Amino acid sequence: MTRVADIDVVVAAIRRGGVVAVPTDTVYGLVCDPRDADAVDRIYAIKRRPAALELTLLAGSVAEVEAAIELSAEARMLAARYWPGALSIIAPLRRRDLAIPRDGTSLSCRIPDHDLLLQLLRRTGPLASSSANPHGERPATTAEAVRAALGSELDAVLDGGTAGGLASSIIDCGRTPPRLVREGPISAAELLAHVTPARPAPNTTEDRMRRDRE
Repeated sequence: MTRVADIDVVVAAIRRGGVVAVPTDTVYGLVCDPRDADAVDRIYAIKRRPAALELTLLAGSVAEVEAAIELSAEARMLAARYWPGALSIIAPLRRRDLAIPRDGTSLSCRIPDHDLLLQLLRRTGPLASSSANPHGERPATTAEAVRAALGSELDAVLDGGTAGGLASSIIDCGRTPPRLVREGPISAAELLAHVTPARPAPNTTEDRMRRDRE
């Protein structure tokens, strides 16, 4: 079974094209170099994740996010209010050297509120991410749970204690008006109060896939 590793081992594994599990402020996540298509493919294989569901980009700064996606005025306002934190913002793709999204022209990004993960991001740059669990199962909130579920398939696990347990809220700012895709730690009422006009996502196949991004 994959051992719990220190941050130096995790950085080295990512640079080699590995897939590692890391703590976040929401749930544990699987991460890799977002420019490495083979590593991105491994995340999908490890999770048994449907190909239509895109990954999220975790970044350490707004500048890194803005290099990847085009933030509207509303998106910048939400970022200023909630980042670092449990809000993922979907916006039109700007950066073209990434292996995510696999398809489409928008990308989900967020800056996590987790000191250990931010230390990692300062050393690696932005990372492609998805929750650390087989698709359809409950996300892991401890390193031990990650190792039990996926340990043999990972290159390393970074232990950051117990995660918050609730996947991030998601809002799509690439639409007019912005659309709430998933309610998480930040309530729908709170988010929508800051974006006018805005509406919850209808229960279409496309929006169900967007809700499952993490």
